[in-house]
Amino acid sequence: MNALEEMRSLSGSVANPAIENWKREGGKVVGYFCSYVPEEVLHAAGILPYRIRPAGCAQTTSADVYFSHVNCTFVRSCLQFALEGRYKFLDGLIFVNTCDHMRRLYDLWREKVGNLPSFVHFVQIPHKSTDEAIAWYKDEVMALKEHVERAFGVGITEARLRDAVQIHNETRGLLRRLYELRRGDSPPISGAETLSVVLAATVTPKQQYNQLLKRLLEELAERKDMPSYRARLMIAGSAYDDPVHAGIIEDLGGLVVTDTLCYGSRYFWETVEVGDDLWLSLARYYLTRSPCARMSDKVSERNDFVRMMVERFNVDGVVYQRLRYCDLWGSELFNLRAKLKEVDIPVLFLEREYALGGAGQLETRVQAFLEQIGR
Repeated sequence: MNALEEMRSLSGSVANPAIENWKREGGKVVGYFCSYVPEEVLHAAGILPYRIRPAGCAQTTSADVYFSHVNCTFVRSCLQFALEGRYKFLDGLIFVNTCDHMRRLYDLWREKVGNLPSFVHFVQIPHKSTDEAIAWYKDEVMALKEHVERAFGVGITEARLRDAVQIHNETRGLLRRLYELRRGDSPPISGAETLSVVLAATVTPKQQYNQLLKRLLEELAERKDMPSYRARLMIAGSAYDDPVHAGIIEDLGGLVVTDTLCYGSRYFWETVEVGDDLWLSLARYYLTRSPCARMSDKVSERNDFVRMMVERFNVDGVVYQRLRYCDLWGSELFNLRAKLKEVDIPVLFLEREYALGGAGQLETRVQAFLEQIGR
């Protein structure tokens, strides 16, 4: 199995062989939501951080009993899998206040899902990144650290945290190298393939993942005969973890060369700059890196990041997708579309459900967009 195939096997389902091996050797796995949760804290405790996704969920019949009809299908799908017992391998859960949908998921998971793990933690994330907010978030990170130590009987020393930061920074650097390969006229890896690679990083022990990613970079250096394309596209918007969806876009001739996604570039684009206070450095990194739409004081930074990615990767058009009923990313569209119009970059808006449906409609919209771009 080559490295890319192995990445797909790691990212394509709820559980994967790496997790099974980890558990078999006595390791603990803690699931978390949102890229604002500091993985390094869990890593420093010898715990595998696992970003929860409902990969492959096709229906939400049980979850629909509890959720309002205006809750997004990502949280519905997560609750559906929880009710079905698909996350029983998790030894703990970390929830966040990223949006109203996620807060409702926390309430329902706690009240309606049986056999909860003994470790359940809620991280409060500020909506700003001022010095005061960073100091406040540092206290949240320290509270997480102390809860992990009590619950799992471990000690998270500064030395162990420093090692964790170094390993995670290595992951970020390797993923940057992967993205740099996509800047050329004939990238050796597609957007759908790249998404699978990044998703694997969120569910695999980082030391193992880093070795696998190094092997992938070596294999890509020898890869030839990539398909031709009609336009270079960037995907932006809300949580997006479906390589099949991206594959449909690329099958029509729109090569995805970059993104501004939390399951993509925003997960790794910057590295943790270590200062005298390592815990403060970690809090500052998570609150000030490429921001989510939930960060109310970061509108100009989001615009700058999008413009930078468009220019750096020579993007011809942007596919802005969002999950239906996602208020944060719905309002962001209007601002982003206006900014991209200033530099003559067209935007295709796609509203979608978590489970892929309406492939024919997607194909029609993408074909028309590529004709609009005119390449």
